[in-house]
Amino acid sequence: MSQLGQRVSGLCEESVEQQAYITRFLLDYTAVPLLGQTFLRGMLPTRDAVRIVAGAADAVAPNTLVAYEIPLVDDDDEPATAPMALGWARTLVSSNPAYSDASVMGMPLVRVDTSAVEPAPPARTDQVLRILRTLAWPDIETLPSPALCGFLLTGQDSMRLYVAVEEVGVIAADVRLTGALTALLAALPTLVREEERWTTDETDPHCVHTIDLTTW
Repeated sequence: MSQLGQRVSGLCEESVEQQAYITRFLLDYTAVPLLGQTFLRGMLPTRDAVRIVAGAADAVAPNTLVAYEIPLVDDDDEPATAPMALGWARTLVSSNPAYSDASVMGMPLVRVDTSAVEPAPPARTDQVLRILRTLAWPDIETLPSPALCGFLLTGQDSMRLYVAVEEVGVIAADVRLTGALTALLAALPTLVREEERWTTDETDPHCVHTIDLTTW
């Protein structure tokens, strides 16, 4: 197995659960601004961290996005919570323009020292979403299989889904935002396990395999 495959397939169950939890919590911020005119454009799973991708509401070009890498645990080995990740993201977005000499998938990559960044306090919108989410979408104890542990908006009619497949690792599925979505989502757990569909994207370090379902 390549170094890339070793890195992403080594995600432990606890990391996948935490990434899925943070991703689920932050989904609303694809439509609600993180801050000002900046929105969530992706969540990229990587070993021991999540990468929060931020940009304008319709931004998809890598040079218009920034990825902020937030560790899953702090210096005291305490897990990062989703509200903390949101608060750190807001603080980081407010300090733009972000500078980084690293990049991932063409995006500037900012590795965050959470001990040096004060998370922004919750906004009123966060409290509204918390109440509505709790009542309409209560927490689940058992994750769906495969678990959604990230995503990236890649075009005006496309996105990449990162799902954790047991005994394989993270598989990235490219899908369209239009078409037979109900059928596709129902079939996705089976499709991502069909090895004949697997390909490799050497530019994406967040997955072991990719599958193209944009024409499914």
